[in-house]
Amino acid sequence: MPQLCDPDFKETVVLLCEHDQQGSFGLVLNRQTKTPVSSVVRFTPPIESDCGLQLWVGGPVEPERGWILLGEKPPEVDSVEVAEGLYLSSSPELLRQLLENQQLGRVRLLTGYAGWGAGQLDAELSASAWLITGVELDLIFDTPAGEMWETAIRRLGADPSLLQMGKGIH
Repeated sequence: MPQLCDPDFKETVVLLCEHDQQGSFGLVLNRQTKTPVSSVVRFTPPIESDCGLQLWVGGPVEPERGWILLGEKPPEVDSVEVAEGLYLSSSPELLRQLLENQQLGRVRLLTGYAGWGAGQLDAELSASAWLITGVELDLIFDTPAGEMWETAIRRLGADPSLLQMGKGIH
């Protein structure tokens, strides 16, 4: 929601990957950095070339942890389908392959994640702190980061300036 003032989540689009009684795990999708992934990843032996993929901030929790979000199932590496046609991996082999020659079209390399303890996200949802929409690959991979939040809200048929949160969240 527009009134959510937490600097880690203000105007973010979050892919909720897991939500159960123990808590929730998600990835912020619209926080692109200007940092090339190759400048923060160290392989032995070093990578031979750099395809220019940029690093995205997936959330404030464990910023040293990396995630590979893909718009198609990666061949020959472990991955989890988090939504229809959307896969998540942390495979070092896949990361090396992507950095040396990006063969897969829709890919995002993220650092950190968004996490909520048991019941925390449910309470935020009850207070109308978040809007919920379906997963759309074109929004994730084809919409510029600076336009993603407003585009997601407008696809719900709402004007961001007219939205208000329910009572209880300040």
